Amino acid sequence: MQTRLPQVLERIASIRATIGEFRAGESGQTAPVQRASFAKTLAAAQSGGRVTRFDAIISHAARVSGLDEDLIHAVVRAESGYDPRCRSSAGAMGLMQLMPGTASALGVADPWDPAQNVTGGARYLRQQLDRFGDLERALAAYNAGPGAVERYGGIPPYRETQAYVQRVLGYLQERREGPW
Repeated sequence: MQTRLPQVLERIASIRATIGEFRAGESGQTAPVQRASFAKTLAAAQSGGRVTRFDAIISHAARVSGLDEDLIHAVVRAESGYDPRCRSSAGAMGLMQLMPGTASALGVADPWDPAQNVTGGARYLRQQLDRFGDLERALAAYNAGPGAVERYGGIPPYRETQAYVQRVLGYLQERREGPW
């Protein structure tokens, strides 16, 4: 039973999100905003667990990109809180928050499809890692764009980007040192 607990919790979250959609429709609020907010909160509370429904997708993306699975998990957690329907105010989409132009350039036909999104996002992160040669600058480029990293010769002085890099590194450390 204990090995199925994450799946049970995920199913409960899905049901609660669906209920939230119905309630949102009644109150006049937009459902995607409520759903993303609830899913992010739930994922943040559960993120210490190692098993997610996206493990197979992340494992595949790690193999094809040559990245560490734990790193991809850390980026997914930081970007979307494991919510495949997450959309940023800037228009980034899905688990790894791909911008439409980036998704298109990576050959991602459907950025809402978790497999395409994670594989494309991992490929993009791999490109940044190859380009900049170290994880911190690669993460900064993933967040702020490679032009900003080049312009500043490292992590840009943007509070959001600096916090993002530290958040991903913290999540990566948690995954590697967790009780699994």
